[in-house]
Amino acid sequence: MSDPYESLRLDHQLCFPLYACAKEIVRQYRAPLSRLRLTYTQYVVMMVLWEHGTMTEGELGKRVHLDSGTLAPLLKRLESLGYILRTRPEGNERTLSLSLTEAGEELRDEALSVPEAMAGCLDLSPQEMAQLKSLLDKALSRMPRQ
Repeated sequence: MSDPYESLRLDHQLCFPLYACAKEIVRQYRAPLSRLRLTYTQYVVMMVLWEHGTMTEGELGKRVHLDSGTLAPLLKRLESLGYILRTRPEGNERTLSLSLTEAGEELRDEALSVPEAMAGCLDLSPQEMAQLKSLLDKALSRMPRQ
């Protein structure tokens, strides 16, 4: 006789180990990021801006999978820290353009210590890390975007 509630067991859920692992990794980022005065999400935003330069809030949101309501206070905080500038192009009040300040550019050099500090946070071989990243990228690319 099959248990109709078997599918509700936590041990059978893929989402739970993904959630718990992500939460623990983000927790481990706190110490190295505190020296930069950044949260994990702010760090992700800064990495995108360091890589791509000036972009709109919409472009950034798509890249980091965050909506405007989540991004707005985060971007205000980065601006108050002096790392980014938020501007509205003349004649287009609906678009918010984001660019790095000199301090934001300089922070990039300080941020080089973060990947180093995080290098051993998962006890996986380089091959396992590459496989995990590949599978997560594949799953994320196949998720419907709203």
